[in-house]
Order: sequence, then C-alpha cells, then structure tokens
Amino acid sequence: MLILGIESSCDDMAAAVVEDGEIILSNVVSSQDEIHKKYGGIVPELASRRHIETVIPVVEEALVQAGHAIADIDAIGVTQGPGLVGSILVGLSFAKAVAYAMDIPFVGVNHIEAHPMAVFLEERVQGFKGSRVQEKNLQSAIHNPQFPFIALVVSGGHTSLLKFNDFGDYCIIGQTRDDAAGEAFDKVAKLLGLGYPGGAVIDKLAKEGNPSAINFTRPYMQDTLDFSFSGLKTAVLNWIKGQEGSSSMMGNAHPATANLAASFQEAVVDTLVFKSLLACKKSSINNLVISGGVACNSRLRHKLSEAAESEGINLFIPHPKLCTDNGATVAAAAYHKLRNGISSDISLNAYASL
Repeated sequence: MLILGIESSCDDMAAAVVEDGEIILSNVVSSQDEIHKKYGGIVPELASRRHIETVIPVVEEALVQAGHAIADIDAIGVTQGPGLVGSILVGLSFAKAVAYAMDIPFVGVNHIEAHPMAVFLEERVQGFKGSRVQEKNLQSAIHNPQFPFIALVVSGGHTSLLKFNDFGDYCIIGQTRDDAAGEAFDKVAKLLGLGYPGGAVIDKLAKEGNPSAINFTRPYMQDTLDFSFSGLKTAVLNWIKGQEGSSSMMGNAHPATANLAASFQEAVVDTLVFKSLLACKKSSINNLVISGGVACNSRLRHKLSEAAESEGINLFIPHPKLCTDNGATVAAAAYHKLRNGISSDISLNAYASL
C-alpha cells in the first residue's frame, strides 16, 4: 500500500510517500525558518499563507522522488491537529480534494500520535539520505520497540508522555502544564538575542559552556508525570536581570552566554530524562521511545542514552531528520489506521487543540 502523508500543522509543509507503513520512498520538507526568524517565533498568518504557496510543489516533489504518479497512491494520511488551525487547514483541504478527485480513502492523523511512528520507519529507509546513525545503546539488538512502550513526544508545541499498547491504542500519562520544552528553548534564545529557532542554536552554544555554571531548579514535580517549563524560563530572565551590565551579555559573543545556555539546557534535559524514566518505572515498561523536534538535541540524546542503559531500558530515538515534523510519520500512522478499517469523511475538520 502506497500512502501519501501530508503534514502542515505548524511552519513546515511536508509530504512523503511511504510503502506499507515502513519503507520511506520520499520525504520532502519545506522549512519557513527564514520567514519567521526576524520575528523570533512563528507568525501563524504568515505560516498558513506560505503553505498555500508550497503545498502543491512539495507534494509533486515527493511523488517525483518516490518514482510514482498521483494515480499510484492508494490512500492519503494528513494531519488533522493539533497545531495552528490555519496551517492545518491548508494540508487537510488539499488532502480532501485529492482524495475526492482520485476516489481514494484519506484519514486524519493526530500530529502527536504520528511522531513516535518514526522508530518503525528507521530500519527500512529507501531513497532517504541520512538513515540511522548508531548511538550508544539505541535499540541495541532490537530493531523496533515492542508493545507496550512509553513515548516522550517533545517539540516546540508539545511535551507529552504517552503509553502505547498498540498502533492507535495509546493514552496520555503526562503532559506540560504551560510551556513546551521546545517553546522554552525558543523563548530563552530570544531573551539572549541568539535568533530563531532557538533549540539548535542553544544546543550548539551549550557545547562551549559549563552546564554546572548556574544551578537552575529542576521542575520535577515528583508526584506527577506532568511537566512545567515556564518557571525555568522565568528563572533565566531573572538571572539575566540580576547580572550587572546584563544588557551587554546579549548575543553568543559574550562568554557568559555559553554558560547560561548550557545551564538552562541541562535543567531542561534533566527534567525530560527524569520524567521519562519515572514513567517507565511507574508503568513497569522497559521500552522507551523519544520523538519530536527536541529529540534532535545532542545533550538529551546523550544523557537519556546513558540513563536508559543504567536502568536497563531499551531506548529508541529516530534519526534527527525523522524527529522534526515530516510527512513520513503521518503516512505511517495513517497506514495502521487504514489497516484497522479507519478512514475519514470529507466533512473532517481541523482541530487546533486535538
């Protein structure tokens, strides 16, 4: 079964062709980083307008790279939510139109549910440059995670812990009460004048700093699996204000900025690692999947790998190209829905807070 996956929940327009929910034949992503960089964050109206311009070229390129025509596609999977409603509507409307015109089924996919599907695509990548880079203890001798598993979905808009019993059978066991981890990275980067997107620039700058330079309180909230990062962001702001001549500290040229970036990143990473392992312990599950844009963070990948090995937990982290928003994970999630007889009606709507 060939499935066209379309993802447009935020500022990336993405399309992919996936065979049988496993083999990536193409995976095309059009980024808008340059458009939103000067604003220090995503402007929803600009994102949706750009999606209108790129959806057809991106889908066409995905078909070309896959070596197939639209007539070869058996079904379409498309993000229904959560995300920016204007952005979602562009991809969803396009998917509906093509499905109707070609008389093929389509299915709406939850963006958060799709992210963990990346680990099932990892070992069978075709025509996709940059497949797995082996990391210590990642998957070890196991190719795919066994059900049940715990999934940490951590990105610019979401920080959630889920328990997956099977494909499409999952429940939320923890989530952020305020800012998502990726959102905190972006906001701190903006405070420091480092630019957008903040996650990548802080990850790079932190390598030059001392993660123990500033002892930020970890928001563990040990009685729950929920997260909270707004207080940590405020702590960074207060620390900057408390420094004499702090205005001159802005920008990555100042040596203290690297220490601040490293210390902030360490606090976020420690929290994510602690909560993920706690979720495994509370659920008596030793399979852990991490996905979403923040899963690209090198410090998180390293510390979670070490912690998982110490605790005897099987850790699965996709290649960075499959951590960020993409159409391949949407297609994979759609495949399993369609196999279970689930498809969507043409009246399906976008839900920003799905």
